[in-house]
Amino acid sequence: MPAFTMDPGWLVYDPSPSMPSYALPPGAVDAHCHVFGPGDEFAYAPERKYTPCDAGKAELYALRDLLGFERNVVVQATCHGADNSAMLDALRHAKGRARGVATVRPDVDDSELALMHEAGVRAVRFNFVRRLVDPKPDAYYLGILERIAPLGWHVVVYFEAADLVERWGLITSLPTVVVVDHMGRPDVTKDVDGPEFARFVRLMTEHENVWSKVTCPERLSASGPPGYDDVVPFARRLVETFPDRVLWGTDWPHPNLTSHMPDDGALVDFVPRIATSEDLRRRLLVDNPTRLYWGT
Repeated sequence: MPAFTMDPGWLVYDPSPSMPSYALPPGAVDAHCHVFGPGDEFAYAPERKYTPCDAGKAELYALRDLLGFERNVVVQATCHGADNSAMLDALRHAKGRARGVATVRPDVDDSELALMHEAGVRAVRFNFVRRLVDPKPDAYYLGILERIAPLGWHVVVYFEAADLVERWGLITSLPTVVVVDHMGRPDVTKDVDGPEFARFVRLMTEHENVWSKVTCPERLSASGPPGYDDVVPFARRLVETFPDRVLWGTDWPHPNLTSHMPDDGALVDFVPRIATSEDLRRRLLVDNPTRLYWGT
């Protein structure tokens, strides 16, 4: 196994997050998190655009227990490419308390897909963010969709706000549930009622199979911590407009941040600001992810 050196200036996750003031409801799911390596056990992909710190399953599940989550959805990290070994290992050690989102290619073997499904994978991710991956033509993603259709998996898409126009046709043609990462990365310095975010709201309004993760205030905010105040109106708009199609997660271990590393306990305390009633919080944290990833 080759040796890996973390990128210079990489921000390592907070090893001692605070206990959140907000007590998560029973059954709460961290619906967006990752594992990185460790690199001496699960190699980072040769084509990766970054080399992170190691952040494995033991650290992820320790954070789960500290914050009060009961389950996780582990999303394949781009630094591992289409080698899902680290993510699958995390699922297999979770004793049924985790589901996964994989990265696959159109030529993936059916037997490999079956093993992923058995381990707990329930979706694939299509990443269009050019600084992280080299996006492919639409036909590439449609080829993957054909492969996963017999398993009943859904699709998670990651794009930046400017990419939505280009990928609108593909996204709106997908017959599965489509979960958009991080609200489509809106520019939160703009008006929540402006045309850019209105386009994303229209996507969800016109296409009832489209869900959104109202995640990553630390990634989207221009005003920064502790409150990430500029993100609140955007996330709250989606939670209140589409209460049965929103998800929330920590995004631990917070890859590719450059300004600061968030306190995961403080991120949990962000939830009541965007889901302002107990009913909305239960849907966001328990009912929606349980229905989507555990089928109940």
